Amino acid sequence: MNDAATATLTDLYQLTMLQGYLEQGMTAPAVFEFFVRRLPPQRNFLVAAGLEQVLDYLESLCFTPEELDWIGRCGRFSRAFVDYLAEFRFTGSVHAMAEGTVFFPDEPILRVTAPLPEAQLVETRVINLLHFQTLIASKAARCVLAAPGRSLVDFGLRRAHGAEAGLYAARAAYLAGFAATATVAAGIRFGIPVSGTMAHSFIQAHADEETAFEHFARAQPEHAVLLLDTYDTEAAARKVVRLAARLRAAGIHVRGVRLDSGDLAAHARAVRAILDAGGLREVEIFASGNLDEHALAALVAAGAPIDGFGIGTRLDTSADAPYLDCAYKLEEYDGHARRKRSEGKATLPGRKQVFRRTDADGILTGDILALEEADVPGRALLAPCLADGRRLQPSPPLTAIRAHTARELARLPPALRTLEPAAPYPVTIDPGLLDLVRRLDEAGP
Repeated sequence: MNDAATATLTDLYQLTMLQGYLEQGMTAPAVFEFFVRRLPPQRNFLVAAGLEQVLDYLESLCFTPEELDWIGRCGRFSRAFVDYLAEFRFTGSVHAMAEGTVFFPDEPILRVTAPLPEAQLVETRVINLLHFQTLIASKAARCVLAAPGRSLVDFGLRRAHGAEAGLYAARAAYLAGFAATATVAAGIRFGIPVSGTMAHSFIQAHADEETAFEHFARAQPEHAVLLLDTYDTEAAARKVVRLAARLRAAGIHVRGVRLDSGDLAAHARAVRAILDAGGLREVEIFASGNLDEHALAALVAAGAPIDGFGIGTRLDTSADAPYLDCAYKLEEYDGHARRKRSEGKATLPGRKQVFRRTDADGILTGDILALEEADVPGRALLAPCLADGRRLQPSPPLTAIRAHTARELARLPPALRTLEPAAPYPVTIDPGLLDLVRRLDEAGP
């Protein structure tokens, strides 16, 4: 799978609009911004993610001969338009928030400035890439905040909505603070640590459970994590205690056990007692099974002796909030600000910047949304990262993005770090931007 996917992974109307623009000579610079209109229920913030894949896409965007042939034969487009697409490359610039930055409604996290046809064509894929990873990173960050000090592993590939979704979910979860993923391809592609245990089928394939445990431990002597709940969880824990003595003679140490069903807190307490009584205090307990941030918070609050968690379906599908109300909108064309005034979907015009303020301890106190050139207090969050169609500097490694996210989460006001809805974070619209809105509205279409 190529991160810089095919140019025709787009909506038809992008191509039909492009032909219209070109026929009218509308190729002046345009400015589009990506933002989220409102937070999903239960969310107090979002985490920006997906910029790396957007930059990959823009740098390599072109049409293949097969795509050009289809466009030419479909009966909708002129020969001149197909010839234009044959030479198409993205030549514009991008300003964006660093991946891992927390943000709030109406704040642009990415701005594209390019000739109108170029900025228009990329809309669909840019939204597609930013929307999904931002959605998953924001969900993963809530899990991290709900289970401080616990190791979290992405288990969601098998329930993800396709292969690309599974890979990008692993990336988004890791940058949000997860420790590892079970998705092997994500480890290869993104350098994410990989982690996994065993399935119930491995146990069932053997005539007895203890033999299954031994075979697995001998096959994975450095990574022996044994699944306990195929039959009787506590009975399985006692088998692990018996087996551990034999394995130690061979230089093999059981690293951990996994619980995947039932009352996880009760099972964890019983298993911990069995392991400790058997001299296996160093063996960790790992839990999985339809978990999300609320289940994690409940287990932590109950004092369950669980060292780590596998989070799958509800993370990779963001089950409680499966989409963001996001948009990529034209804010300026040919040097003139543009404003959409649709009911419930009005936009703020012009090239904008987000200025962030913090207190003496570095905790976020409020943002100001203003025109790019405004002189307002705070740190500007959108920075140039691509010009003339090429990156201005190498992208940071994923580990650096992950560290940035951790710092961002630590800077959130305490009320925003909880799982319950809090009073909205203050985002103020600068008077200069409000004045531009007023002038455009008075001028009419």
